[in-house]
Amino acid sequence: MKLDIDGLDVYFPYDYIYPEQYSYMCELKKCLDARGHGVLEMPSGTGKTISLLALIIAYQRQRPNDISKLIYCSRTVPEIEKVIQELRHLNDYYKKLSTSDRNKSNFLGLCLTSRKNLCIHPVVSREKDGKSVDGKCFSLTASHRRVASDSDESQSNECSFYENFEAKGREVLLPNGVYNIDDLKGFGRSKGLCPYFLTRYAITYANVVVYSYYYLLDPKIAEIVSKELSKN
Repeated sequence: MKLDIDGLDVYFPYDYIYPEQYSYMCELKKCLDARGHGVLEMPSGTGKTISLLALIIAYQRQRPNDISKLIYCSRTVPEIEKVIQELRHLNDYYKKLSTSDRNKSNFLGLCLTSRKNLCIHPVVSREKDGKSVDGKCFSLTASHRRVASDSDESQSNECSFYENFEAKGREVLLPNGVYNIDDLKGFGRSKGLCPYFLTRYAITYANVVVYSYYYLLDPKIAEIVSKELSKN
């Protein structure tokens, strides 16, 4: 259905909307108009995720100079995947109903998760412990280790997916769409590029990024996100 929220055309991809959802979107619209902070709450199970996504994506598409990027933080990987599922459903609804080619195609949403969840290295990805994956990834990708590897003329201590990303990965943009973890790994395999570093770079041009609260404290990720948010 298509809603008018205080002059904003909002696509809502379900046949029924709860009164709480409509009220939530109205209050969220006020927060965005005021360009300030907002604290909103809804009972569990009443559809606040799709309400938030529907309103902000509508705002973002119709007022791109006001909101260029949505950073959605959640706690667990299943919760992140659920948000991506709702975002994909919403994006499919836009493509189905929108008469604008821009609204149909010019959109990128993705999730960022740990190296453990995105690694496709044939050896490192077998590790079950996240810290082990991080450690082995670092040993293969750290600049000083790679320099040493080059001097030894040995590729045994290299990750070809990371090396390919360093060589050409920033020239390979993710096509428009919505990507969950498996989608990102599949794209990385098809291009021979590291999904983790590819996704980290994609933060700079994606419309919606879904990740864990942890990344708010990760200096490397926080630096990228801060630069993007400062543009608004």
